[in-house]
Amino acid sequence: MEISVKPQGCTNIKLRQLMRRVAQHYDAEVGKTGLKGTQYSLLSYVVKLGPIRPGDLAREMRIDASTLTRNLRPLIDAGYLQQIPGADARSRLVMVTPAGREKRQEAQRRWRVAQEGINQMLDPERVVALHEMLDECLALLSPLPEGDVGE
Repeated sequence: MEISVKPQGCTNIKLRQLMRRVAQHYDAEVGKTGLKGTQYSLLSYVVKLGPIRPGDLAREMRIDASTLTRNLRPLIDAGYLQQIPGADARSRLVMVTPAGREKRQEAQRRWRVAQEGINQMLDPERVVALHEMLDECLALLSPLPEGDVGE
């Protein structure tokens, strides 16, 4: 005799609730550096991949160009990133400044504190199991089409 399992509730809402709680935890810690979590992520991508064309950066981050432009502005204004001329007169590259590298290192230390806090609150074994389940789910779900990326 097979037992039928029927999930209750909305997976989307449950994941969004979890994501908000986790993001609040990281934002509170990384925020001590003056950066938002999204800014730390963007800075990290540019440190890893830059100098990089904005379009390529948006694709790597899986965000649209207008979101990237909006998120770049405060980091450029703060002197953490800069746009420099690219290969031709029409192209630009985004690169990290020395101040940006320093800020990213500071934020990375706070991120580690946040990660350790999550590990403690949830238990390391549960975090490992959660990561495995999320990776499996991501692999099972079809990827978003290239043009259908959000924030």
